Amino acid sequence: METITSIELVDLRFPTSESSDGSDAVNKDADYSAAYLRIVTDNDALYGCGFTFTIGRGNDICLEAVDALASRFIGRDVASLCDEPGEAYRELAADSQLRWLGPDKGVVHLARAAVMNAVWDLAARRAGLPLWQLICEMDPEALVDSLDLSYLSEVLTADEAVAMLREQRSWRDERIAELRECGFPCYTTSAGWLGYSDEKLERLCREAMQQGYRHIKLKVGANPDDDERRLGIARSVIGPDTSLMIDANQIWDVPEAIDRVRELAHHRLLWIEEPTSPDDVLGHRAIADGVRPEGIGVATGEHGMNRVLFKQLLQADAVDFVQIDSCRLASINEIIPVLLMARKYGKPVCPHAGGVGLCELVNHLVMIDYIAVSGQVEGRVAEFVDHLHEHFVDPCVVKDGAYTLPKAPGYSAEIKAESLDAWSWPDGTEWTRRRHGEIA
Repeated sequence: METITSIELVDLRFPTSESSDGSDAVNKDADYSAAYLRIVTDNDALYGCGFTFTIGRGNDICLEAVDALASRFIGRDVASLCDEPGEAYRELAADSQLRWLGPDKGVVHLARAAVMNAVWDLAARRAGLPLWQLICEMDPEALVDSLDLSYLSEVLTADEAVAMLREQRSWRDERIAELRECGFPCYTTSAGWLGYSDEKLERLCREAMQQGYRHIKLKVGANPDDDERRLGIARSVIGPDTSLMIDANQIWDVPEAIDRVRELAHHRLLWIEEPTSPDDVLGHRAIADGVRPEGIGVATGEHGMNRVLFKQLLQADAVDFVQIDSCRLASINEIIPVLLMARKYGKPVCPHAGGVGLCELVNHLVMIDYIAVSGQVEGRVAEFVDHLHEHFVDPCVVKDGAYTLPKAPGYSAEIKAESLDAWSWPDGTEWTRRRHGEIA
């Protein structure tokens, strides 16, 4: 019997603010960070890695919450944890004292995502399969038993979820073969950070086109004249046939959002992302009513705190592109219910990614969505940001503007030991050198 012996924690941070990577109208100085854990067992070859994403300060607070949740698994049988990930999830969710700090939101929910990401990574490694394949091969009843369908029954029941999953199984092999050949389409945000110069924006847009991207996203929401100029530069480079999206990162009130997006509509925009408070369902509906006549959809979900908020966005027809986040929703257990609801309402899922490792996890999620849930690629495009992949043992691979199928066992969440040593906060070797003035 294999047993969990300890939980290793690392506060991992990167100085991305120095180059304005990740900069937008609200988050101007992001230092991409991960509250990282490793589930250690008495079998050196078997472990599970997980994390949640932050942008710097507060990463340590997330780690405290991760420790509070994950430490209960020390001494547990690995097989029981891996065979019943739904039970592990429900045990974490049932801690009423920690739940009080949410519920299902905030730091504790981010921590639950990190812990369950590690549990699913452990389960996939134990099975010798990449996570997307483990999920797609699970019996629908067993998979649904692992999901959190609480507070969703008027929209999605367990029986309905099983039927939806079972319906897709006959096309599984065909879809896997298609993904092996073509991949899953993605878009780049790497060209459009708000802190980049016009020259850098133009150069990166040109490079993105050469790399095969046909969807490009720019950050907006600061000065209106800057938005107009930058979008003009991008459109002049990418031409009329490439999709152009904008992301305001919650900066506007509802009326301002409608006005600002209408002013930019002549750039032929596919969507406006996070135009206002992520919790404002009716505000998103009002914005959608205001911009849909311009041919522009509303995208949101990066800060969608839980499955219930997504349920309401879908019920209110307040979202056109559903943007799940692999580290804000509480892992597979909460993400697949959102995928199922989006399919029921006919809305494409276009996951948020970037940061530290979000692309690695999303690479699995889009494959799960296409193979096992939605059966559709049309209208779907997943975010890709070309930062920090070199720190991962099994980094995602993008080819010709498309995610390729992960091959290695696990959830692609493991970070290289040398990266952990170098960038752990505050005493990693790279941070120590910076404090001593050894970095130019």
